[in-house]
Amino acid sequence: MKVDIWSDIRCPFCYVGKKNFEKALSDFSDASDIEVVWHSFQLDPQLKTQPERDPYDFFAEAKQIPLTQVKAMHQHALQAGKMAGIDFNFDESKVANSYRGHLLIQYAKTKGLGDEMKELMFKAQFIEGKNIDDPATLLEIGKQAGFTEEEINIALASDDLAHAISQDGLMARQLGINAVPFFVFNDKYGVSGAQQPALFLEVLEKSWEEFSSGDKGLQIINEGDVCDTDGNCD
Repeated sequence: MKVDIWSDIRCPFCYVGKKNFEKALSDFSDASDIEVVWHSFQLDPQLKTQPERDPYDFFAEAKQIPLTQVKAMHQHALQAGKMAGIDFNFDESKVANSYRGHLLIQYAKTKGLGDEMKELMFKAQFIEGKNIDDPATLLEIGKQAGFTEEEINIALASDDLAHAISQDGLMARQLGINAVPFFVFNDKYGVSGAQQPALFLEVLEKSWEEFSSGDKGLQIINEGDVCDTDGNCD
């Protein structure tokens, strides 16, 4: 059974959601039969990377809210992180566009290492205070996942991987996803937000029961003539 997850590397609750889902999966008896598919989602595709900026001041300016409110919001995320086993280091986090990071994640997916790369990216952004838009930093992260410098450079310039990011965004819009993390179980049940492990486990068990009995979620009959998003009609 498949679980699709849309998230952004710059979203702290996406990291919390990942950890809480993993906890639920560890308590799920049929975890070995679950395929987790990560999908790219950029909360701010137009974000200009500014690693020198204070992250709190930047957020206050971007959202037009008081700095005290920004600190309170981050405190809430900090507590959620602690409950999930994450020690967020927001003071050192960098204001950086996540697009290149998503390219590496898309490449890692083709090698069966999407989950590992996602974890490395989250750690770089929220714990290690690294610039996830910096080529040298991405080279370092990619090597941690076992990729060569050549593989990483090719991935960061890949039109195919760029297209995969666009397709993930298109799919999100079609599903009405406008906030992340967002989880889809068995192409049927959507769960929004960094829910507690107990809820994730409940949805896993319900979805698995239906999947095992033959319910494969949304089924699309694709034998008719169509036009795709690339402009091809056949």
